[in-house]
Amino acid sequence: MTAWETEVRDFHLTSITAGSDCAILQVAGEIDVYTTPMLREGVIDLLDKDAVHIITDMRNVEFLDSTGLGALVGSLKRLRVREGSLGLVIDSDRLLRIFRITGLIQVFPIHSSVPEAITADAH
Repeated sequence: MTAWETEVRDFHLTSITAGSDCAILQVAGEIDVYTTPMLREGVIDLLDKDAVHIITDMRNVEFLDSTGLGALVGSLKRLRVREGSLGLVIDSDRLLRIFRITGLIQVFPIHSSVPEAITADAH
């Protein structure tokens, strides 16, 4: 079920296929200047496997900086080119505050659980 796993500097990334063109990307740890390239590559890897609807589970993310936000926006753009989507699962008030302050709460569909995100995404 797990397509691949990577662990570096308090960062863990796992992908789970959730249909022919859907996947769940579980992220844990810190998303920063050092780990952002791995997040970006994780999305590109899923795109290469024809997943264009991705739910990024960020419930175990402890830290997110501007490079991480940039990677998420870039990933959304990549997916939209292929008529895809990128939903986020966030249950941390601290992370939600970052998305509110930056206005990205208007850009990404944000859910509190993976089942809620799956139900909300028609794909």
